Amino acid sequence: MKKVILVFILINLNNITFGSIKENIINNLKNINNLNFNFEQNINGKIERGNCTIEYPKKIFCKYNNANNKILVSNGKSVVIKTNSGSYYRYKIETTPLNFIIDKDFLIEKIKNQKARVVQKKFINYTILKNDNEINIFFDLKNFNLIGWQTLDIYQNLNITHLSSLKKNKILEKNIFKLPNNN
Repeated sequence: MKKVILVFILINLNNITFGSIKENIINNLKNINNLNFNFEQNINGKIERGNCTIEYPKKIFCKYNNANNKILVSNGKSVVIKTNSGSYYRYKIETTPLNFIIDKDFLIEKIKNQKARVVQKKFINYTILKNDNEINIFFDLKNFNLIGWQTLDIYQNLNITHLSSLKKNKILEKNIFKLPNNN
């Protein structure tokens, strides 16, 4: 009988712990209007680094640290990827996993209904399935900050993005999310 009670207590403590982690992640997200961070992106083994700013919902500006001065910009409706070498790609945001990743209300709703998975006793992972997208979102177990994601891009390439040097609720440059022209 004592073993049954102990197992019951341990299960309930585990549920309380995961419940409070989920609440902390949700509360943290609710208090964020924008994020600025450095990133390392691995797409099928090709590593790129840079800096991004996200403004919820669905706006992002990323400047890559590469010779082409690649930028990625979303105004909430479209996503543009442009380089100095002349490449210019424009997509409807709904066709990309970013549509979900940079929509904090969507993330909050999905996290409410998901079970958390602890990874290496350092990260919390939620797997979200939406519109043929599998998105793995990762949060820091200590401070509940978003620390990265893993998706398949529109070309079915594995995309792993790790965030660092996170800053919240900064004053943003005017027109930072204005889509660049194709010239």
